Amino acid sequence: MAEQFKVIDDNMHFLPTNLFTNKEILNGFLFSAPITLGVKAYLDKTPDGKKDQIVLATDSGEEILNYVEGDYTLEAKLAAMDEAGVDIAMLRMPVWQEWLPLEICKEVNTQAADMCKRSNGRLVANAVVPPWGRSEDLDEVKRCMEELGFVGVQFACCYGNKFLDDELFRPYMKYLNEHKIPAVIHHTPGQNAFANFEEYTVLRRELGRVSVQAAAVGREIYSGMFDEFPNLKFVHTMLGGNWFGLQNLCAPHISTKKKEAMNRLATNVTREDYFRYLKDNIYFDACHALSWGKEQLECAVKVCGADHILMGSSFPVFYEWLARSVESINALDISEEDRILILGGNAQRIFNL
Repeated sequence: MAEQFKVIDDNMHFLPTNLFTNKEILNGFLFSAPITLGVKAYLDKTPDGKKDQIVLATDSGEEILNYVEGDYTLEAKLAAMDEAGVDIAMLRMPVWQEWLPLEICKEVNTQAADMCKRSNGRLVANAVVPPWGRSEDLDEVKRCMEELGFVGVQFACCYGNKFLDDELFRPYMKYLNEHKIPAVIHHTPGQNAFANFEEYTVLRRELGRVSVQAAAVGREIYSGMFDEFPNLKFVHTMLGGNWFGLQNLCAPHISTKKKEAMNRLATNVTREDYFRYLKDNIYFDACHALSWGKEQLECAVKVCGADHILMGSSFPVFYEWLARSVESINALDISEEDRILILGGNAQRIFNL
């Protein structure tokens, strides 16, 4: 395996290269954000006034995300990958996959495929389509996988207040299950309990994403959806919302010393099924490894298993997250075999790279 080993970043952000210059594409992004649900998008300048940026914010003006012109070019990606020691990066579109209509999704996919082609094998992509499983949506997935050479699809971890265990998404899940297409699951700006920390930037932008990812993983497990769709492979970002710390806490509880008068934590999912879903269907993107810290990452490896963790950077949100991603994994006190799995072996296996 060592001879074929590649370092793979499974979480590199992609936006259309003409997003800031093509009015149709720009408006497709700006006006798909659900202003009626308290999320607004607008075009602005960076604080130094030198570049355009798209800002996603709450009604009260708290910024959720910023996309800066020039950060998403092929040249910027390859230069950063070379400096960090990353051989291959997997493209995904941050956040907007929750809202984009099919026609804009098609343009995004076409441009992503073009960038992958121009990268000479350094980039691969995950398809973005509306998650409803309509025939036209599935036709686009087929185009991406069979004609454009994509390696998987991408989801938001929830769409509005609907998580992926909802019946709305069953037709799409059925297709992915039948065709054994893996999926990356990104955070979404409409985080659970968002109002609890909206005014605090770090909590809003970090804890908000962790909390919604944890809710998503938990709902997928306890819905039993993987019994119906056993071939699904979900890679959740942000370490699944700290799932290495939640795995045993949120597992079904069994009393062994004395029969309880009342089981307050009764569930239809058995402990055996619970851990089977985690083993067979759910994987974790360790983005961004630098920020989690050495002790936390080592705990994640111990609890979740190195064979379930993939390295991701969210580049270009912070340049340092990619620049120090490989060294952060290399600094862990784990076996060389486990290190290779996290740095690229798992991505190779799951996405058939």
